[in-house]
Amino acid sequence: MTTATDTPTAEAAPLPVGPAGTTYEPAPDGAPADAPRVFTTLAAVMGDAMPVAKNQRNQQQNYKFRGIDDVMSAMAGPLRKHGVFILPSIVAHRQERRGEKMTHTVIRMRYRIYGPAGDCLIADVPGEASDYADKATNKAQSAALKYLLFTLFMLPVDGRSIDDGDRHHPENEAPQQAEQQPRRSRRAEPGPWEQDPPPQQPTGPSRDYIAEARAADNVSAVRALHKQAKDEGAPADYLAALAEIGASKPGPKPRQTQRGAVADTPRRAMEWTQGHQQISEGDLAAAASSGHPDVEHAAHAEADRQEHAAALGEMYDAARDAGLASPEETDEAFTARFQCQPAAATVAQLHEMRDDLLDATKGGAA
Repeated sequence: MTTATDTPTAEAAPLPVGPAGTTYEPAPDGAPADAPRVFTTLAAVMGDAMPVAKNQRNQQQNYKFRGIDDVMSAMAGPLRKHGVFILPSIVAHRQERRGEKMTHTVIRMRYRIYGPAGDCLIADVPGEASDYADKATNKAQSAALKYLLFTLFMLPVDGRSIDDGDRHHPENEAPQQAEQQPRRSRRAEPGPWEQDPPPQQPTGPSRDYIAEARAADNVSAVRALHKQAKDEGAPADYLAALAEIGASKPGPKPRQTQRGAVADTPRRAMEWTQGHQQISEGDLAAAASSGHPDVEHAAHAEADRQEHAAALGEMYDAARDAGLASPEETDEAFTARFQCQPAAATVAQLHEMRDDLLDATKGGAA
């Protein structure tokens, strides 16, 4: 059963069904004649605004998006520089209870964009969001503000539309890299695309364990080298090569009880752990009891990954059936409850959220 309440403010009208209007209020009497009007300052802000890249990714649905924090970081500096500020107010507010726990909110925001002279541009923008806690209204306000800034200042996702004159200037970077990297601004608050990349950490073993393994007299010596290389962070194919060398040395070997694509040899097993081969349920069970430590560890990790992926898919299916508008809203609802992203959650947490969503769906259909 769903319930709905409308709580407009004193100046609110019913929620609009079509595009809201935009109006202009002139500067008050006594405003300096030489102070730039809001239209002039908005054009200046647009000239200083930098792109807002789609740097956030929804891992489950495999798409990128631009968050409200990225947009505010990009616009705070140019707005302050030109004396522009935005005054928001909620002029219409409607909430619906969907099931026992989910709240769906639809609002109409009114934004007054003031320039240095005191005149302002007034724009109404709708916002909509759902939440299982008490954040539905906050999320709806964030969505409305984000799209106001996107449309008012025409914020691009990359640097190609910043300055058409740049197309005739020589480029020092590789074409693909230059296309994806906008120019740096001189603002006090760099956007997320302007952050320097983290320093690269050295990888690979410090010794030539392969050469030492070939010179070793027995499998025990190679096994010790394998452990040292693994502790030092050697890649999987490097460890697999050591394992193959050890298999050719005299001494006791791990038992070989399974056949097939998973672990006929240590190298093929390690290729499977890197995703180069598909593995059946039977082969996964065989790998888990292969007697080869690296293969067994990878098999258990793969089983856990498959269980987590299945739980994640069930949770998103239940969220869609419960009426959540997008995977992003599902992620926000999950984070509000468990203080972590679904991809980092435990299987038990995913099942708990799935069950609550299914209950909400049943309650909404009752």
